[in-house]
Amino acid sequence: MVKMIDNILLCTLITVASYIMGVMVFQKFNKAWLNPLYTCTVFIICVLTLFHLDFTGYTSGTNIFSLLMGTATVSLAVPLYKQIALVKKYFLLIICAVMTGTLSGVASIVSLTKLMHLNQEMMISMIPKSVTAPIALSISQSLGGIPSLTILFVLVSAVFSLVIGPALLKYTRIKSNIAKGLALGTSAQAIGAKRAFDWGEVEGAMGSIAMITAALCMALITPFIIYFYL
Repeated sequence: MVKMIDNILLCTLITVASYIMGVMVFQKFNKAWLNPLYTCTVFIICVLTLFHLDFTGYTSGTNIFSLLMGTATVSLAVPLYKQIALVKKYFLLIICAVMTGTLSGVASIVSLTKLMHLNQEMMISMIPKSVTAPIALSISQSLGGIPSLTILFVLVSAVFSLVIGPALLKYTRIKSNIAKGLALGTSAQAIGAKRAFDWGEVEGAMGSIAMITAALCMALITPFIIYFYL
């Protein structure tokens, strides 16, 4: 029991310290690709490797963060509730926009992998790259992909969208609060929704609903992907 408590305290300390360092790096350089979510992960990997700590033990000692993540995700319902009138008004527009974005992402991955002659396993691992990580993992595993590669593609896709997205929206002169929120939420998942909240509550609410809708859309089209491509 004492050993388990010590493990939880050590793993929590490593995680919190790594996150604080990630925030400090982000605040110092103020670059989107230095998002604390990713720099924190790099710091944790370095610590585990340097001190030869077991990854399984670290994972079991950080279950509290999984619980907190679930709570944080549920809290996204608050701004959605505040903007429920706007969601109802543009419901069909939101659904069509997010489905179009999700389907375009799948089509581009299938086309790219075929053009580059990548194997089926690689294609499957890349297909769910634009949805939130838990859903992407589930879809990748059900299709026979490589979960670790799927997570990598999800992270790379999110960072790329977070770096390029705001600049692209500005360059194309898209000023609609709804469109900006939907774009980031669909392409960059949770961190896209978080970035959208920095623009305003409407953008954040649209980013949240886009993230959720994209995940549902991907789950619904998975059987068709299996039927037509596998």
